Amino acid sequence: MRERQGRREGSEEGASPPPPDRGVRLDWADMPVRVRGEIEQWLGGAVVRAVTQPTGFTPGVAARLTVDDGSRVFVKAAGPEPNPDTAAMHRREASIVSALPCDAPVPRLLWSYDEGEGGWIALVFEDVDGRHPTQPWQTDDLHRVGAAMEDLSTFLTPSPLPAATVGTAGYNFASRGWRQLCDERPSRLDHVDEWSRRHLQTLIAIEETVDDALEGNTLLNNDIRADNILLTSNHTWFVDWPHASVGPPWLDVVAFAPSVTMQGGPPPEEVVSAHSSSHSAESDAITAAVVTLAGFFTHRAAQPPPPGLPTVRAFQDAQGVVARNWVAQRTGLS
Repeated sequence: MRERQGRREGSEEGASPPPPDRGVRLDWADMPVRVRGEIEQWLGGAVVRAVTQPTGFTPGVAARLTVDDGSRVFVKAAGPEPNPDTAAMHRREASIVSALPCDAPVPRLLWSYDEGEGGWIALVFEDVDGRHPTQPWQTDDLHRVGAAMEDLSTFLTPSPLPAATVGTAGYNFASRGWRQLCDERPSRLDHVDEWSRRHLQTLIAIEETVDDALEGNTLLNNDIRADNILLTSNHTWFVDWPHASVGPPWLDVVAFAPSVTMQGGPPPEEVVSAHSSSHSAESDAITAAVVTLAGFFTHRAAQPPPPGLPTVRAFQDAQGVVARNWVAQRTGLS
């Protein structure tokens, strides 16, 4: 396993850089004229500058707009092409973000435009003039983000949205990737590493315990990574909320940790142990979450790339490398 699963840390001499955290973006000018017209009508002026934001995987428009009166907003939008699932994700995010407390560390949703099934949807957010954490991860940024994640989990406990609305982490997070690989053999299992094949039944057994492990009443983002974080001089913002669900306060940092290690930060166990909510969590519960996370990345990396997302499988595979090493460390599976 160690030869195949060697940890990818950008800070290590000779280590290969992590895969890019970006998909295929459309420019503001690529949107239909009617959609741009509706947005400008709501803005009350013409867009005089549009800067596409490259990071993130959503295949659609993600642009900072400057209006002729000098005001600025951030717009994300998608139509039926190239990925028909993106519009549904935007609709879900709109319903979640609009229900968050106004003082949550999340850019406010100002307005949305929705043509319905098969059409375009556009979300207009307040613009945050911030930066993503420096890559490879730097100690100061990581400490700052870790503290902000602790504050976020405290702020969103109890969840301001009911689990009946957004779903539970046990349902949304637990995709049962190891079980799916087993059910899909040999079409998918042939594409994964030997360690995963050798321990598949043990991993499935641990994965099956994850529902009980993920009980909790915190609203989770479930997709915190460097490209979904914005840092200003005095604030840390968390963006992209379509995958939110209700679960234990430590789950966001567990799901976050493999991306940190992949992007040159410390090992995932160190990232998680620095988060105070993990100190009261059952060790077996965290292990079940890590195994499930590893199964998610391993299974997804073996799939063909989705339309408009040519780089996401490599990004998932790199996190899977870290997550499987983490599983081996926590379980002793070698």
